[in-house]
Amino acid sequence: MLRLGTRRSALATTQSSWVADQLRALGHEVELVEVSTEGDRDQTTPLAQLGGTGVFVSALRAALVDGRVDLAVHSLKDLPTTPDPDTVVAAIPVREDPRDALVARDGLTLGELPARSRVGTGSPRRRAQLEALGLGLVVTGLRGNVDTRMRQVTEGHLDAVVLAAAGLRRLGRLDAVSELLDPIQMLPAPGQGALAVEVRADDAHTASLVAVLDDHDTRACTTAERALLAELEAGCSAPVGALAEVVEGVDGPELSLRAVVTSHDGTADLRRSLVGDPATPADLGRRLAHLLLEDGAAQLMSDSPTTDHSPTTDHPATERAL
Repeated sequence: MLRLGTRRSALATTQSSWVADQLRALGHEVELVEVSTEGDRDQTTPLAQLGGTGVFVSALRAALVDGRVDLAVHSLKDLPTTPDPDTVVAAIPVREDPRDALVARDGLTLGELPARSRVGTGSPRRRAQLEALGLGLVVTGLRGNVDTRMRQVTEGHLDAVVLAAAGLRRLGRLDAVSELLDPIQMLPAPGQGALAVEVRADDAHTASLVAVLDDHDTRACTTAERALLAELEAGCSAPVGALAEVVEGVDGPELSLRAVVTSHDGTADLRRSLVGDPATPADLGRRLAHLLLEDGAAQLMSDSPTTDHSPTTDHPATERAL
């Protein structure tokens, strides 16, 4: 019997159940074990203040190391980029839609929202990119599970919220989406839409059982995105977006990587892209990170987040053609 550790939220349970079903289809018995995390218990404090990317991860990793569970399922974007010596990501299954989704009143798209519309998000990356669009939106902080966030719109407290399309699809809630945001407008978080199945580093048996769920293209894309994030020394509190895709080049498959680093208030951004070999995705991520750093990304990320979240209309152009 494989004991699969999962957070207790509806989305986490749905994601973990999907992994469990894949393993059951291969003939394995799987039991879900709920693990409470600080991020689940505290639904009001901003994630960056709770501990950033690791807030949903540490309790699951502790359960793994203690032997209470044999494997754990994470949203890959929540997983810190620093390797953990006690655990290993044995599989990154095929990725869901990595894009962000807008859930707005009256089915409005982002461009149709009137100036001063209130848009909720708990992500500094989303906030910064929304501000950078110069649409005159009032972007406000938001915590809670998917249903809690969406109720802010249906009850009239907010005009719209931005959520991950993958989570809404897994929960069967895509009918609520007003618009799937094009990555040209808003690049997703590195690893968004992908799951990570983690096991103990010394448990080769479970790792071998789980490894069959690994998707080669998804691992290559997310490895490039997370290598970029690691090289930038950025976490979930940094306004960094990245998306890699395997595309067909002249000489065969290529790995295309796009990234953006935005000031916290959205008044300036850097957008860059590179193409590389799918066989060396981490190298591609590091090279693009170096390009961004050469062009001033560190300064953008080091600027303190603004406390005045009024709409921004003046956005200096800092992008250069490559």
